[in-house]
Amino acid sequence: MKKRVLITGASGFVGFHLIEKALQQEMEVFAAVRPSSKVEHLMSLPVKFITLNLSDKAVLKSQLEENQFDYIIHGAGLTKAKTQQEYDYVNALLSRNLAEAASTASIPLKKFVFISSLAAQGPLNESSGIIESDGPAHPVTAYGRSKLLAEEYLSHVESLPLVVLRPTAVYGPREQDIYILISSIARGLEPYIGRLEQKLSFIYVKDLADAVVLALQSEKAGPDAYNVSDGRVYDRYALADIVKRHLGKSTLKFHLPTGIVAVLASLMEGIYSFSKKTPALNKEKLNELSAVNWSCSIGNIQRDLNFIPAYDLERGLAETLDWYKTNKWI
Repeated sequence: MKKRVLITGASGFVGFHLIEKALQQEMEVFAAVRPSSKVEHLMSLPVKFITLNLSDKAVLKSQLEENQFDYIIHGAGLTKAKTQQEYDYVNALLSRNLAEAASTASIPLKKFVFISSLAAQGPLNESSGIIESDGPAHPVTAYGRSKLLAEEYLSHVESLPLVVLRPTAVYGPREQDIYILISSIARGLEPYIGRLEQKLSFIYVKDLADAVVLALQSEKAGPDAYNVSDGRVYDRYALADIVKRHLGKSTLKFHLPTGIVAVLASLMEGIYSFSKKTPALNKEKLNELSAVNWSCSIGNIQRDLNFIPAYDLERGLAETLDWYKTNKWI
C-alpha cells in the first residue's frame, strides 16, 4: 500500500519539485493549496488537492484523520509580508497549529519535515568562519525571525517526529527570485550592491527534494536543524559567470554604492506603505543581499541522513537555463 504524504505549499516553486520527487518514490500525494492558488501546472500530475484550515486546530485534526497521512512535508509560508506580525502568524503560529494537530491526531505519522530557511540562522558578519546548524542564530530579516520562531514552536510540540531543514538560496526550474538576476544578465546587465567580497551558498531544488525524502525515510527525529546546500562556497560573481558562459553573453558589470541602494530601499518602503503589496527591495532585503558570508556547513545532514548533493552550481544552472529557454523565460 502506498504511503500517503501531505505537502503544504504544493503550488509553489519548491512544492512542485517535492511533488515530483514524492511521485517518483511511489507515494500517494496530497497537495495542500489555497483556494486562490494557481495549480494549472499541477493538473497533469496524479495528485489529490486539499485545502487545509490551518487556523482551526480542531478542523485541521479532523482533516488529517480523514486522510490518514504517513508523512507531512510543511513547506507553506510567507516570503513577503508587510509586518513582522504577518510573518509570525503565517510562518510560525499556523505551523504550530499544523504540528499540534498532527501530533494529537490518530494518524500513522512517521515524519513531519519542516522546511525552514538558512535565513533563520542568519549570515555571518565576517568572511572567515562558516554557518553551523547549531551555532548562534542572528536572522537579519522579519522572514528569518519568523522561521526561527516556527522552529522554536515546533521543538516544543510533544510526540512530533520532527526534522527541520534549513535550505540556503534555492534555485532551479520555475524559481523567480534568482531568476531576476539571470534575466538581467540575459539582457546584458550585471548589477551588484557595493564592492565587499561575499561568500555565498546555493542548493539546486532537485537536491533539496532529495534531502526532504531522505528526512522522511530517516530514523532521525528531533529539534536539531540541518543546513542544506551543495556543500560548496561561491564568490559573488560565480553565478553570473556561469550564466554568461552558458548563454554566450557579455555584460555591463556595475556596482551600485550601498548607500544609494539603501536610500532607494527606504523610498520603496515609503511608496509601498500605501499599498497591500510589498516592494521587491526594502531595507531588510538589502541586509540579506549585502551580507558578507552565507557559507554553511552540511556535515550533520551528510552524516545523519546520508545526503550527497548531486548538483554543483555549474550543473544546476545548466539545467535551469535550459528550462528557462525552453519555456521562453529568457
